[in-house]
Amino acid sequence: MTNPIIEDLQWRYTTKKYDPTKKISEEDKAVLFEAIRLSASSINSQPWRFVVIDSENAKKRMHNTFKNKYQFNQAHVFDSSQIILFAYKPQYTRDDYAEVVDKGIKDNRTKPKDRESAFGSFVFAEANTDLDGNTSHWTKAQTYLALGNTLHTLARLKIDSTPLEGIDVDLVNKEFIEELDGYQCDVALAIGYRHPTDDYNTKLPKSRHDLSKILVTI
Repeated sequence: MTNPIIEDLQWRYTTKKYDPTKKISEEDKAVLFEAIRLSASSINSQPWRFVVIDSENAKKRMHNTFKNKYQFNQAHVFDSSQIILFAYKPQYTRDDYAEVVDKGIKDNRTKPKDRESAFGSFVFAEANTDLDGNTSHWTKAQTYLALGNTLHTLARLKIDSTPLEGIDVDLVNKEFIEELDGYQCDVALAIGYRHPTDDYNTKLPKSRHDLSKILVTI
C-alpha cells in the first residue's frame, strides 16, 4: 500500500538506542505539543497533564528514579532529546469538567445560556467514578488516547520514540510530585533520534498480525 500515513507508520519503530548528539528542533516541539493538546478524550474531559523532562537537572532527577529497577530504560534519559511524563487525574470531578464547559463557552463552542445543559455529558464520568471518588481506570484510559496520538504525530515528523511503561511509578511520582500536582504518572515517552548504528531494532523487519486476524467487518 502506498500512502504517506502508512509509510510513516512503517518507518516508525520503538527506539532502543538514541543518538545523544541530535535534539528535536523548537519548531517540531511546538507542532508536537500542539498535537498533544488536540488529543481526543471521552466527553472532551482532558483529564491529563504532560511534564516534559528537558533540562539537565530534570534529567538527573529522572535518571535517579531508575535506581531500583528498569535500568534497561535508564540510558534513554540522557540519550533521547526529551522524556514526557503522561499523567492523569485520579479523581476527576464536576469542578474539573466545569473548566471544560467554560472553555467551550470561551471558544464559542457552547452558548452561555446552555452552560448547565452542557453538564449532561458528565454523567459518563459519574458512571466511571467509584464510591471513593476514584476515576483512575477511566482517566488513565484517556491518557493512552493522547499517547497514541503523540506516537502518530512523531512518526509524521520523523521523530523517534519509545513508550516507557518500564518506569518506577512510585519513585517517578514522588520525585516529580510538585510538577505533577496531584496527577498520577504510569507511563512516559522518550523522544529523539535513533542512533545511526547502535539501534538494533531498526534493522529488523516490522512484524504485525495480518489484517484478517484482527479486523472483522459485519
